[in-house]
Amino acid sequence: MTTRARPVFSLENYLKQSTADVNRALGRFLPLASAAPATLHGAMRYSLFAGGKRLRPALVLAAAQACGGTTAHALPAACAVECIHTYSLIHDDLPAMDNDDLRRGKPTNHKVYGDGIAILAGDALLTQAFEIIAQAQVTPRYVCRDLVLELARSSGSLQLIAGQVTDLEGEGKRLSLPKLRYIHERKTSALLCCAVRLGGMSANCTPAQLRALTDFGYHIGLAFQVIDDILDVTQSSEKLGKTAGKDVAAQKATYPALVGLPQSRKIAATLTARAFAALRPFKAKATALDALARHLLHRDS
Repeated sequence: MTTRARPVFSLENYLKQSTADVNRALGRFLPLASAAPATLHGAMRYSLFAGGKRLRPALVLAAAQACGGTTAHALPAACAVECIHTYSLIHDDLPAMDNDDLRRGKPTNHKVYGDGIAILAGDALLTQAFEIIAQAQVTPRYVCRDLVLELARSSGSLQLIAGQVTDLEGEGKRLSLPKLRYIHERKTSALLCCAVRLGGMSANCTPAQLRALTDFGYHIGLAFQVIDDILDVTQSSEKLGKTAGKDVAAQKATYPALVGLPQSRKIAATLTARAFAALRPFKAKATALDALARHLLHRDS
């Protein structure tokens, strides 16, 4: 009797498939670009389908898989998280915020549609996220209320928006490391943590599994933002797909600015190691989550 070798996991193929699944679902959930008002719906789709890597939706799907769930059940959560993420990018890029001209290698939303439509497109995507999550299937442990609360809390004034506000207020100031960590916890880690938690909830995960996913999401979110800070000072705009050096120009507090590049890289590695440790209870079922974590850490930093 011969045993079949387990197929080698390919993150490239996984991301290709998860992106295709999420794009199809987003296409179904969103109003058509031709639906009135067409300018608004065109602007929403412009940023949503601008070629992002769909890492947050992939984390939703991978977390569901780690808990024995299915892609079909996790897709509404994955799409809702991506709508929140895209709305935040549209607003972050506005002249009143980060004033960026490039996003994902293309002109930012306000450069194409104007400030007013960009603001409204972001507002509409934020609202769309809750319409989508409300359509997710409930499980014995998690009902619609749980999913909506998870998304609302992570993207609200105490988390995602709190991070952006503190980031804006800190421009040109010498922030402490605890304050910078506060910003990163909310501006980046909150939504990544929400992504894996929603994935687990879609799969009816146990309380212990949800705690492990929370630990993973928190640490990988912080590591992701530390690496983003590093890339802003080490990579070109062409390679990043957005304007490089913006943080330095705006005198924003970043890890490289506060502790230097070598220490920043060490901090990112430590945070990701802690994320990996949180995945141990899932064993082989966390293969995709593990691969995604390594992908996030080993960007060209």
